Amino acid sequence: MLDRKLSDPALNEGGARAITVPSRSAVHILSNIVAVYGLLVVFILVLIIFGALRPRSFLSVSNVNSIMVSQSVTAMLALAEMLPLATKQFDLSVGYHLGMAQMLIIGLQVQQGLSWPVASAMILMLSVLVGFLNGALVTWLKIDSFIATMGVGTLLYGISNWYSNGEQIVGMSLSDSFTNMTGIVHGLPLPALYVGVLAIILWVVMERLPVGRHLYVIGSNVRAAELTGIRVSNHIMGAFVASGFISGIAGIVLGSILQTGTPSVGPEYLLPAFAATLLGATSIRPGRVNVIGTLLSVLVLAFSFSGVQQLGAPFFVQYFFNGGILIVAVGLSVYAARRRQRAATTPKNP
Repeated sequence: MLDRKLSDPALNEGGARAITVPSRSAVHILSNIVAVYGLLVVFILVLIIFGALRPRSFLSVSNVNSIMVSQSVTAMLALAEMLPLATKQFDLSVGYHLGMAQMLIIGLQVQQGLSWPVASAMILMLSVLVGFLNGALVTWLKIDSFIATMGVGTLLYGISNWYSNGEQIVGMSLSDSFTNMTGIVHGLPLPALYVGVLAIILWVVMERLPVGRHLYVIGSNVRAAELTGIRVSNHIMGAFVASGFISGIAGIVLGSILQTGTPSVGPEYLLPAFAATLLGATSIRPGRVNVIGTLLSVLVLAFSFSGVQQLGAPFFVQYFFNGGILIVAVGLSVYAARRRQRAATTPKNP
């Protein structure tokens, strides 16, 4: 039975009906439902509330498309950050990496006269090398990932400013095929399509392939992973390389959106990407980073801030918004991880 009856003897003598309260198992089931689908419920509430407050503008096609295009880069960067975080490693270079890639995709076309496919191939190869460097510093030299990736990110920021001389590179001679990469086809923004394809690939890798399960095992218990024969260093290296590759793709897409190389644009994406990844770890698969939770977090943050803006909030509220969400996300992710660990270690009653 899901209900447990609590009765007062005096009331029973008088013939009163016994009072029933939910059992612990019912509360546990409800708690699990809230934990798994909480972000989805929040997203639906955001759409309903702001849609009612601003019915003509909030859910308009132009506003939705604008959000999908602008947040596609944040979504890609959050997915890139998700892979090292699955192994409990940080990659603080993703924002600077993004900035360098968008600077180079414009500069190589404008200043060096390369076609955008050739420039993109060069950037992606460089991105793989950056990811390899991060992985080597963490796995071979045993430098803390926080310090190693922050140092690499600062180097990348220096490269962006050196290449551009600290100035914007205006894309005056960009090809139509490059600028149309982020257009709208059949009502669907192409950047959102790129995010969808990338998310499907990563979901299959993380949820259906052994390599994804190995990453989660490493993040849960490195010693246990080693005892089961998982090559921890190789998997962590692969996570950083994949993170670098995705960051390069995000930079190319951002270059097509902005059509201008700006050396300082990358770091501002780091905090929203981190917040989305950590907040995503509180839902769908509570206690661990996951693809669907990450994408839901990006949507919740993007549509919430868009609604707040349409209600008249000043631009600087975004920084309070992102900072507050990051603090809340870290707290919730830590709580979810501990709750998951307690559930795994608590013996089940027969």
